[in-house]
Amino acid sequence: MADACIGPTVLAWCALLQDPKAAKPADWDEREKIEDAKDKKPAGWDDIPATIVDPDAKKPEDWSDEDDGEWEPPTIPNPEYKGEWKPKMIDNPAYKGIWVAPDIDNPEYKHDDNLYLLKDLKYLGFELWQVKSGSIFDNIIVTDSLEEALKFGEETWAAVKDKEKEAFDKVKEAEKKEADAKKPADTKSADDEDDEYDTEDEDKKEAPTEKLAQPDEDEDEKDEL
Repeated sequence: MADACIGPTVLAWCALLQDPKAAKPADWDEREKIEDAKDKKPAGWDDIPATIVDPDAKKPEDWSDEDDGEWEPPTIPNPEYKGEWKPKMIDNPAYKGIWVAPDIDNPEYKHDDNLYLLKDLKYLGFELWQVKSGSIFDNIIVTDSLEEALKFGEETWAAVKDKEKEAFDKVKEAEKKEADAKKPADTKSADDEDDEYDTEDEDKKEAPTEKLAQPDEDEDEKDEL
């Protein structure tokens, strides 16, 4: 039986429960995989060292055996080393799965057709995930009558939905007007900046013109002479 039927709090709600006196048999095997007894370690497996001397290493020219001691070449990982040998795993032919205690009748269980019925219902909870906040929940009814639910909806939601939409539209319109009112000021400041850059560009363009005019005046003086 499910874990929900374990414990004194909900014990009377379950028709069946796990037998508390049951014990897992001694020969019950829960190992899904086992080592292959026929798999043997290859010959010479343990003779392969994990590291070997670096064949490319050379003794430094400035190495002094007297001062530095006897030089030993560094070691590197052995590419032929395969690690610790382990036999391969195979399916366990005696595997029976995870043991679960068998179900028995619950002596404290009493069947009740109205177990779900709560006459004094005062609270209702919602578990929601929403992207945008601001949702409002009201006019809640719990009933098993479709006619009663439709009537309740007409008296509550239908009576105010148009006015709520009208109020919502007014708020959105006011927000739009406020946003539009800020746009001219921003546009004007941007235009002023453009005018400032335009004036600087015109000054730069006029400067070379004055310098180019000087050679013409010199030529006129030469012609008069």
